[in-house]
Amino acid sequence: MYLILGATGHVGSAVAENLLRANLDVTVISRSRDKAALLSSIGAHSAIVDVHDVAGLRSAFSKAKRLFLLNPPADPGGNTIQAERESLHAILAALERSGIEKIVAESTYGAQPGAGAGDLNVLFEMEQGLRKLGIPFTVLRAAYYMSNWDASLQTALEEGKVYSFYPPQFMLPMAAPADLGRVAAKLLQQAPGQHGTHYVEGPERYSPADVASAFARALGRSVSAVEIPRGRWIPEMTGRMGFSQAAAESMAKMTALTIVQQDQFPTAPERGVITLDEYVADLVRRNDEVPKMSGTAG
Repeated sequence: MYLILGATGHVGSAVAENLLRANLDVTVISRSRDKAALLSSIGAHSAIVDVHDVAGLRSAFSKAKRLFLLNPPADPGGNTIQAERESLHAILAALERSGIEKIVAESTYGAQPGAGAGDLNVLFEMEQGLRKLGIPFTVLRAAYYMSNWDASLQTALEEGKVYSFYPPQFMLPMAAPADLGRVAAKLLQQAPGQHGTHYVEGPERYSPADVASAFARALGRSVSAVEIPRGRWIPEMTGRMGFSQAAAESMAKMTALTIVQQDQFPTAPERGVITLDEYVADLVRRNDEVPKMSGTAG
């Protein structure tokens, strides 16, 4: 039995779909029956458990041998670091004496010790916590999700602009969630003795300017990349984006670290196959209300 924690998100659902296509027995964990229903409709079992319910999680874990672990992202309207640490601690506690024989855990590029840098710190703590459990595990350190640009479809349509906290020409490792799900499903099927850290990104690196160009080609209109100055990061997050002050400060620190530590990006990652153009074109196709606009594609 393969168990997916985080199956209703972009990556977790892709992991489940890949395993189901291989005719494997898959159970998805969710606290929402409605969110689990789609994967149930294509053959997955479901376990309805709140991630903070240690006893309930351990019971679900005891019925499986392999686990894909994605620590649920917290609501940016609250204290994201505190909330994600609480869910992580519950998951680690539930894994003790669970009978799981192998874990594939989703982490991130740049995971590092420290404080105040959101996922970079919490996911590093996850890696260290798994090591202490003694269960064989593999870490998938994922590049920046291409799906983080999904919200830019609206501004590309309405304003002809893609807004970014990164400079327009900043080359950022990115990966399509479907590629991450494919790699994670492959790693889950390996023997417990096969472990280590895998860095995964797309076929090449892309800049915000490349994102704007991809939207331009998909929409058939001019789209430009606009950098939000660093002094406006937190006001932008707490205003239009609805972040709490704590979440905004955390995201700002993560963003700044990504920029200054770009020379630490891995030099030989595992490459996915989905290009940025393909991802954005599919995003536009999936948006039923997108009108085709006239103009010059940039």
